[in-house]
Amino acid sequence: MKILAVGDIVGEAGLDTLHALLRRLKRTHEVDFTVVNGENAAGRGLTPQQAEEMFDAGADVVTLGNHTFQKRQIVPYLEETPYILRPANLAPQTPGHGFGIFDGPQGARILVMNLIGRCDMQYGPDNPFLCADRILKEAQGKYDIALCDFHANATSEKLAMGYYLDGRFAAVWGTHTHVQTADERVNPKGTGYITDIGMTGPTVSVLGVCPEQSIAMFRGDLTEYFKTAPGECALSGAVFEVERNGICRSVTRIFERFAR
Repeated sequence: MKILAVGDIVGEAGLDTLHALLRRLKRTHEVDFTVVNGENAAGRGLTPQQAEEMFDAGADVVTLGNHTFQKRQIVPYLEETPYILRPANLAPQTPGHGFGIFDGPQGARILVMNLIGRCDMQYGPDNPFLCADRILKEAQGKYDIALCDFHANATSEKLAMGYYLDGRFAAVWGTHTHVQTADERVNPKGTGYITDIGMTGPTVSVLGVCPEQSIAMFRGDLTEYFKTAPGECALSGAVFEVERNGICRSVTRIFERFAR
């Protein structure tokens, strides 16, 4: 089967790009299952309506990250909807679900796990490596292949997770830094991996933000609230070709432009 992971949706521009491109890309690459990271749809966080727009555009599962609760109206939606995941290694009383097992093609059972890193993320979730172990133990015998969106800042932490889960997950990909990396590969024990799948939003931007605003921040100027940059957009992600036994055959980076 083919799994498509789509990088962080940034603002309304990112949502428009997802609607314009996702279904065509799924047809072109013969995608069977799609995971979209949606935590920046409202700039910081997302609303239930924006999550529904992602599902309408063709997402099977939506994952989140460090801005999960920036829009508090998402809280009841996280409780009610199993197809949206917040990081599993947040505090146990946190609303929502950190992983789920979903129906895939030909009866395949697909486990999707969302984890958040701890290096330079400015707050203290549980150890993501030990959390992954616990989830796999809990779900043993209930799934056929496993996928992980690791929302983390440090490339070293992402790389370590990729090797830690090698042979146990079909695919591990990084999100959060919004810059697509060129290190897609199949790790030695058969796990597809890429350090960051990039973002879906404006191409002439600094991580989706108007360049002049980001420059002003780094200069030390007084700045206003960040705005999503205008102009051309792109959808970034990766396609993982996976066998039924959980071994990844190949990883293909996706970068598709959209003249919004």
